[in-house]
Amino acid sequence: MAELRNCPTCGTFFNYTGIRDVCGKCASNEEKLFEEVYKFLRRRENRAATIERIVEVTGVTEELLHKWVRRGRLQPALFPNLGYPCDKCGKLATKGKLCEPCTTELHNDIRTFDAALEFREAVEKKDVATYHAEKRPGRS
Repeated sequence: MAELRNCPTCGTFFNYTGIRDVCGKCASNEEKLFEEVYKFLRRRENRAATIERIVEVTGVTEELLHKWVRRGRLQPALFPNLGYPCDKCGKLATKGKLCEPCTTELHNDIRTFDAALEFREAVEKKDVATYHAEKRPGRS
């Protein structure tokens, strides 16, 4: 079912159906920009262009480039200098929400947590008798 939303680009109302996140007019403009960017990147000498270079030559915004890479319209495998900001550190990522170093760090943190949890459980399960000394009145 369609939902009435404001276009984040131009502010007009449009029926959001889950397919596009902008109005029809802005989607058409984005498609023209995509064609221009893709035409630029298809040339062999431009395949390794950086995001800054693409923005400079085509006039497209970085956010739009990031959006196309996230959605798979521009493949980092074909254009190695493309990506989008990592949700944790801001470096370029090419898949998921985190870059490789942040993903590795997260995996290491999880392993450390799991090891600590296993150790804690092993200590709790250990059947060790605890003796309490009782202090009696009159004795030192």
